[in-house]
Amino acid sequence: MPNELLLILNLFFTFGSVILFHRIFGKTGLYAWTIIATITANIEVLILVDAFGMEMTLGNILFASNFLVTDILSELYGKKEADKAVNLGIATSFFLILITQSWLLYTPSPGDWASESIHIIFQNTPRLILASFLVYAICQRFDVWLYHKLWELTTDKAGNSDRFLWIRNNGATLISQLFNAVFYTFGAFGGLYNLKTLIHICISSYVIFIVTSLADTPFIYLARTLYQSRKSRID
Repeated sequence: MPNELLLILNLFFTFGSVILFHRIFGKTGLYAWTIIATITANIEVLILVDAFGMEMTLGNILFASNFLVTDILSELYGKKEADKAVNLGIATSFFLILITQSWLLYTPSPGDWASESIHIIFQNTPRLILASFLVYAICQRFDVWLYHKLWELTTDKAGNSDRFLWIRNNGATLISQLFNAVFYTFGAFGGLYNLKTLIHICISSYVIFIVTSLADTPFIYLARTLYQSRKSRID
C-alpha cells in the first residue's frame, strides 16, 4: 500500500479515534488519548519515509491529534481542562524517558531475542523525547493560550462565542505547529542528519501540520455538535 494512502487513512483513523474516545468516555477519554498519542508518537517519529514527494518522519499526525484534543477541551470545557491535558502529556514524556532507559540497564539472558532491537530503538530516544518534552510544553501551552485569546477576539467581534470556531482552531494550531516543526526538528535531529535533510524534514512536517490543522476542523465541529446534542438530551 502506498505511503500516501497510509498517511491519509492514518489521519482519518487518528482524528476519528479522538472523537470516539470523547464520545464514549467524555473528557477522560481525551486525557487518555493524550497519553496514548504522546507515547506512540515518540516511538513512531523514529521512522523516516518518503511520501507526497517529500522526506518526512512519522508521528506528525499523532502529535497533531494532541492539538485537536486541547482545542476540543478548550472549546467545550475551558482552559483549565486543556492545560490539564498538556500537563499529562508532559508527565507522560518524562516518565517514558525514565522507564525506557531503565530497560537498557538490564543484562539480557543468552536466550533473549528482543534486547538488541530495544536498544536500537530506545538508545537515541532520550534526546528525541527530551526535545519533544520541551517543544510540547512550550507549543501546547502557547496553543491553549492563543486559542483563548482568539476566542475572546472572535466573541467580541461576533457577539457569539459559538461563531468562528474555525478561526480560533486553525489560527492557534497553525502558528503553534510552525514553532513545533522548527523547534522539534532541529532539537531532535540536529547533528543526526545534514542541514538539507533537516530543512526537508522541517518543511514536510509543517506541510503535514497545515494539512492536519485544516483536516481537524470538521472533527472539532463534530465533537462540539455531539457534545451539545448529548448535553441537551440530559438537560
